[in-house]
Amino acid sequence: MVQVIIGKKGSGKTKMLIEMVNKAAAETKGNVVCIEQDMILTYDISSSVRLIEASSYKINGYEALYGFLAGVMARDYDATEIFLDGIKKIGGPDMDEMAAFLAKADALTTENNITLVVTVSYDESEVPEGIKKYVVNH
Repeated sequence: MVQVIIGKKGSGKTKMLIEMVNKAAAETKGNVVCIEQDMILTYDISSSVRLIEASSYKINGYEALYGFLAGVMARDYDATEIFLDGIKKIGGPDMDEMAAFLAKADALTTENNITLVVTVSYDESEVPEGIKKYVVNH
């Protein structure tokens, strides 16, 4: 299942994500993974969360991001939640490519019983329905 936290820069998306990550870390019986472009959340999230710095892996574009996500899931079969902060920084700004990635990721995560939560820096009124349908913070 995919969930999107959307809003303009400075609207509290990352704060909401941090709260969700820490709640998941406290409550899940599986593993929690958090992917971000740079190691900004190191001191904000529980030390039990697997924090991955995407820039270390030279991920460029949504196809590469999908492959990386699938690899994380294959490696950590006990993962129950994966959080991705700043999807545009990793995959790029193209909204159609982002929507296609979210659809593929939704099928993959649903099949594997994993929740994927991503933050997107856009105003909700600017994005296509392919992204809007995943938004959880209206």
